[in-house]
Amino acid sequence: MIIDARKISWVRSDHTVLKNVDWQVRTGEHWSLVGLNGSGKTTLLKMINGYIWPTNGTLSVLNRPFGTCDLRELRKKIGWVSSALSEKFRSGERPEAIVLSGKFASIGLYEQTSPAEREKAHALLNQLGCESFENRAFGLLSQGEKQRVLIARALMADPELLILDEPCNGLDLFAREQMLSMIAELAKSADTPSMIFVTHHVEELLPCFDHTLLLKAGTVFKSGHASEVMTPEIMTAFYDHRVSVQRRGGRLSVELNEDAAMESRF
Repeated sequence: MIIDARKISWVRSDHTVLKNVDWQVRTGEHWSLVGLNGSGKTTLLKMINGYIWPTNGTLSVLNRPFGTCDLRELRKKIGWVSSALSEKFRSGERPEAIVLSGKFASIGLYEQTSPAEREKAHALLNQLGCESFENRAFGLLSQGEKQRVLIARALMADPELLILDEPCNGLDLFAREQMLSMIAELAKSADTPSMIFVTHHVEELLPCFDHTLLLKAGTVFKSGHASEVMTPEIMTAFYDHRVSVQRRGGRLSVELNEDAAMESRF
């Protein structure tokens, strides 16, 4: 079991951010986590990564129950990629150093590295199409280039779980499609870890993410196989607006119906 969350809640002051969340992710499954802003996605991710603790319920990640494991060691087996993470690195750092830091789950490289580790970092950068800018300062890279470097960093420690937290955030149309194409290729590899793709843009979801968790107002609205979850009826109830759901080229498209779009404007 990659994630085993049983009735987990998180309360801050008098505000319940997550309530009775049940979620099971099994080895080899790739999930999408879909929710609008304020739905609790970030809180749930922080909890899975061991940065905050459930107020209620039980949580086990990578078969390590919270309360019985060293969360610092757990984080080394989880690759977490987010645009917010890129802001934590110094602008003058080189991509190779950033990738190597993933071995130690640290922000910045403070450990000695071996030739084999440096060779692996170089190979990951090449695999993700970073060879043309691997000697450029991180602060000079585009958003899409930074995201590629961060994915390479996440893979450096051979994680058992890879979390892609809105990896297309801030990308233009072409950079977004390049990023999604790269993720699709990554999913084909036999040694790719279980992946979670976090977004509020359904059109970004690739066919490889065949399980979906819909999170709404801190609760699980629906979870299961994407084909059973992403239906017009369920998505209409999820968005509180009438929507149509279509599949184009293996990817979903969700659009407001014309009358619902007019209602939302007035």
